[in-house]
Amino acid sequence: MLTYTHSDTVEATAYTHTDKGCDRITATGTTVHWGTVAVDPTRIPYGTRMFIVSNDGEYIYGVSTAEDCGGSIKQNRIDLYFPILSDCYKFGIR
Repeated sequence: MLTYTHSDTVEATAYTHTDKGCDRITATGTTVHWGTVAVDPTRIPYGTRMFIVSNDGEYIYGVSTAEDCGGSIKQNRIDLYFPILSDCYKFGIR
């Protein structure tokens, strides 16, 4: 069972390990996998567990962990890991 302490509304984008500047190892030393989320660690601490769903409930990414960061991931923006590039494009920005 999961419990939560609060909810946030953020802008979500998608990335994969073949994107420029990315590889299979996260900022925290884990290997990227479905559920890996890149965050601004000053806003969302590494290790934070999250349940990610779109505002309208139409898209559910699911249970995730803040394990990575990226140069353009600042404040209220997160980046969700997808193993296939075409899935990143399908996800877009939400």
